Amino acid sequence: MVTSKNGAAIDFAEFRQSWRVLLLAIAGIMISINAALLYGFGVLVIPLQAEFGWERPALQAAISFLFGGAVIGLQLVGWLNLRFGIKRVTVVSLLTMALGYLATTQIGGSVWTLYAAFFLLPIVGMGALAVTWTQLLNLWFVRNRGLALALGLSGTGITAAVTPPLFAWSVANWGWQAPFVILALVNVVIGIPLTLAWFRLPETTAAARPGSAAALPVTGMSFRAALASPKYWICNLALCLVVSAVMGVVTSTVPMLRDRGLDAAAAAQVFAWFGIALVLGRLVVGYLLDRLWPPGVAAISLALPAIGTAIFLSGNPDIAVLSLAAALAGLGAGAEFDIAAFLMARYFGLKDYGRIFGLHQGLITVASAGAPLAFAAMFSATGSYGAMLTYCTASTLVGAALLLTLGRSPQAAVQPQAAGA
Repeated sequence: MVTSKNGAAIDFAEFRQSWRVLLLAIAGIMISINAALLYGFGVLVIPLQAEFGWERPALQAAISFLFGGAVIGLQLVGWLNLRFGIKRVTVVSLLTMALGYLATTQIGGSVWTLYAAFFLLPIVGMGALAVTWTQLLNLWFVRNRGLALALGLSGTGITAAVTPPLFAWSVANWGWQAPFVILALVNVVIGIPLTLAWFRLPETTAAARPGSAAALPVTGMSFRAALASPKYWICNLALCLVVSAVMGVVTSTVPMLRDRGLDAAAAAQVFAWFGIALVLGRLVVGYLLDRLWPPGVAAISLALPAIGTAIFLSGNPDIAVLSLAAALAGLGAGAEFDIAAFLMARYFGLKDYGRIFGLHQGLITVASAGAPLAFAAMFSATGSYGAMLTYCTASTLVGAALLLTLGRSPQAAVQPQAAGA
C-alpha cells in the first residue's frame, strides 16, 4: 500500500488478487454486441448498400434497432442471472450470440431482415452486455472500484480502434459476411474459454481471506426498493440528460465544423481530441471516485461538456479553441458509464445490481437512441446547430446539478470496512 499526498490510501492488493477478473471484464466489454457492432457498422454500410441496394438512411436505422433490442435484453438479464446464475447465463449468451452472428450472414432481400437481426442479437446475447462485466468488477473491487471500472470499460476504446480496420480488411478479402463470422469466432475462441476459466464470484463466507474483496457481503436494496427510491430516479434523470447531450456532440461535431468552413481533415483533427480526452477522463474520474465524494466528482466531470458546447455555441473559429471544446466534451463522455456503474453499486448495493443497473442502462439506451432524432428535428426546424448546442449546454448542467442532491451514500461505511481499512 502507498499513500497519496492528501493521505488517501492507495492499495493495489485488489488488482493483484483479481487481475484475471479485470482482464476478463475488459475482454467481455470489448466483444459485447453494442461495442462491436456500433463501432464497426460504419464499415459495413457501403458493402451492404452495394450488395442489396439498400439506401444509406435505411441502413443507419439498423443501429436504432440494435439499441431497441439492448433495452429489452438489459431488462431480462438481471432476472435470468438471479434465476440461473450469472456465469451460466453469460456462457450461454456468448454461445447464442455467436450463433446469432452466423445467422446474420443469411440476411437479404428486405432491409427488415437486417433490422430483425440487429434487434435480436442483443437479446440472445444479453448475458454478455456491459451490465454483466460491471457487476463482476463491482463484486471484486471495493477500495479501487472506480479505477477498476474505468479500466474495464476502456475495452470500448480498444474496440473502437480495432474494429473498423479489422472489418474493412475482412470485407475486402471475403465480403460483407466476414465480420460477422469473425465476431462469432471471437466469442467461441476467446469469450467462452476465458469466461469458463476466469469467471467466478467472490466468496461471502468466513472462509474468505480477511481484508479481501471476497469478504464483502453482498448487500443492498431490492429491485422494488430501488424503484421506490427518489435517489434512483435522480440518477436516471441526471445521466439520461448528460448522455443525450453527449450523443449530440458525437453525432454533430464533424458536420457542424464542416458547415463552418473547416475541411474534412481539420474537422476530424478537432474531433480526435474528443476520443483522446474520453480515455483520459475515464481513468482520472475512476481514480477520483474511489477517494473523493462521488457525487461531487461526478457533477464536476459531467459539467465539463457544458463548457465545451458553450464554446461551440460561441462560434469561435480558432482550431485550438475548438479542440479544447471537443476535449472537454470527451472528458465528460468518458466518465459517464463509469459514474453510472459506480453510483448504482454505491447507493443501491450489489444484492440486485443486475436488475437495478439493467433498468438504468435501458433508460440510457432509449435516451441515446432518441437524441439523434431530436437533434435532427432541431436542425431541420432552425437550419443550424444552435438549438442543439443550447440544449446540450443546459442538459449537462442540470444533470450535473441533480447528482449533487444525492447526499451521503448509504454504502460508504461498508466500503472501507470491507477493504480491511
